[in-house]
Amino acid sequence: MHKVFISYHHANDQWAKNQLQQWAYQYGLFLDVSVDTNDVNEGLPTESIRRIIRDDYLMDSSVTIVLVGVETWGRKHVDWEIYSSMYDGAVNKKSGILVVQLPSVSPQYWTAAHEVEKSTVYPDCTSWSTITDRAEYERRYPYLPARIIDNLLAPKAKVSVTTWDRIAGDLNNLVTMIDAAYNDRMSCEYDLSRPMRSKNAPAFI
Repeated sequence: MHKVFISYHHANDQWAKNQLQQWAYQYGLFLDVSVDTNDVNEGLPTESIRRIIRDDYLMDSSVTIVLVGVETWGRKHVDWEIYSSMYDGAVNKKSGILVVQLPSVSPQYWTAAHEVEKSTVYPDCTSWSTITDRAEYERRYPYLPARIIDNLLAPKAKVSVTTWDRIAGDLNNLVTMIDAAYNDRMSCEYDLSRPMRSKNAPAFI
């Protein structure tokens, strides 16, 4: 059973974290190893913050699920968790990344980074396109953290983006995507060039 860390905006999207935990426990889908990172000293150097989150909080998780609501994109702790999940550390190695868009963002698009997802998770989708333009990704995914967009553009990053309805309607889809993220994680070449976010951004008005 894969060890999964769930990254999310606690104030807005706790309900989704709770639901994932319930499914995981009830059906044995994955082992949730999420913890609260709000007690990390924000005055520490960036590399120290990364090391603490990756080595002390994410521990030996191998897949990170990022739950995306309307304010997730601007949360510094979410950015730290994404960065640390992508970082190939001395103690804990990089994780696979799965992004789940919540109903609050009214998602219209998805990205299948792993071939198995196309036939298994999206059998109703008959046409796939490759996007290389950042502006188009930002148009399709206005609420995604910038670091996720960076890695959608990175050809070897293999970050999948799905919707809550797609997993809630069939939990086998969630298992398939976690498996795929896990299986391909070590071959991912993540873009970590963006500095870690130093403060929360204001919400959309």
